[in-house]
Amino acid sequence: MKLKHVFKRIAPAFAAALCAVTASPAIAQAYPAKNITIILPYSAGGSSDVLARATAKLLGDAWGRNIVVDNRPGASGMIGAEQVAKAAPDGYTLLSTTSSYPGTVAVRAKLPFDPAGAFIPVAMIARAPIVLAVHPSVPARNVKEFIALARKRNLTYSSSGTGGNNHISMELLAQAAGIKLTHIPYKGIAPGVIALVSGEVEAIIASSPAVMAQVKAGKARALGVSSATPTPLVPGLPAIAQSGIPGFTYENWWGLFAPAGTPAAIVNQLNDGVNKVLVSPQMKEFLDREGAEAAVMTVAQLSDLLPKEIARYRKAAQAAGLQPQ
Repeated sequence: MKLKHVFKRIAPAFAAALCAVTASPAIAQAYPAKNITIILPYSAGGSSDVLARATAKLLGDAWGRNIVVDNRPGASGMIGAEQVAKAAPDGYTLLSTTSSYPGTVAVRAKLPFDPAGAFIPVAMIARAPIVLAVHPSVPARNVKEFIALARKRNLTYSSSGTGGNNHISMELLAQAAGIKLTHIPYKGIAPGVIALVSGEVEAIIASSPAVMAQVKAGKARALGVSSATPTPLVPGLPAIAQSGIPGFTYENWWGLFAPAGTPAAIVNQLNDGVNKVLVSPQMKEFLDREGAEAAVMTVAQLSDLLPKEIARYRKAAQAAGLQPQ
C-alpha cells in the first residue's frame, strides 16, 4: 500500500520529465517555425547583397520558409551588426557580413557590443582572392619589380575607405614585403578603381570583378593574385606568394552569423542547410559572377574566425599608424 502511495506521488513528476525528453526532438525539428531575417549591414547591389540574397532564396526554398534579407547600412556595417548582436538568440535574426567587418572593428575605439564575442559563426558562404594591379605607366610588370620600385620611390594606392578590405590587405602586403606605400582612400571601390585608371594613384588591390575589366581593356596592369597558388578564379595570374612575397595570402570572405547564445542545434541546422545550398548548381552561377568560390566549412572550423581576423587586422592597422576612433 505504501509503494502504491509513493508511486502516486512521483507519477506526475515522472510524466512531466518524460514529456520534456520526448518533446526536445520535436522542438529542434520545428525550427524554423517562422520566417527568418538576415540583416545585411551594407547597401543593396554589391557582392555582399547578391550572395546574401542568393543564399536566402535557395535556403528558403529548401526549407519552405521565407528568408528575408534586410539591408541596414551605416557606420561601415556597425549599425546592422549591433542590431543582430542585441537580437534574441533564437535563430530567427542572423547577420550576413564580410571580411570588411574585422577591418572596421580594428579601427574603432569603442563599440556598443563585443565584436568577437557577440556572434556565433553559422556558415562561411564564399571566399575570393584579390588582385594587385597598377596603372600602365608604372614601370613594374611583376610583383618583384613592384617591390623594387616601392623601395626606390613613393607609390600611391587607392582603397574603398580607411579600414576597408582594400586598405588593410594592401597594408598587410606592404608589411610582408618590407615597403611603405601611401594610402589614398575613396568613398567606395568604384571611385578607387577610377582613380587608378585615370592615373590619380598608381596601384590598387581589389576584387577580380572590380579590377579585371580594366585590365582586359588595357587601362590597368595586373601583377598577381592573393591566393596561395594560382587560381582558376583569375586565370593566367601568378600568386603574389610565389612571385615576390613568400607567405602572403589574403581572401575576401562572406559569412553568416547568429547572436551569441543561439542553441547549438539551430546553429548546426543552419550550417548544414547553407552548406547544401553552396554546392548547388544555382549557387555556383552566382559565385562565378562574383569571382568567388563556395566555402563549405563546419561550425567547429569557423569557431575562432572572428577573434583571429580581428587580431590580424588590428596588427595591420597599428603598423599602418591607424589610431582607433
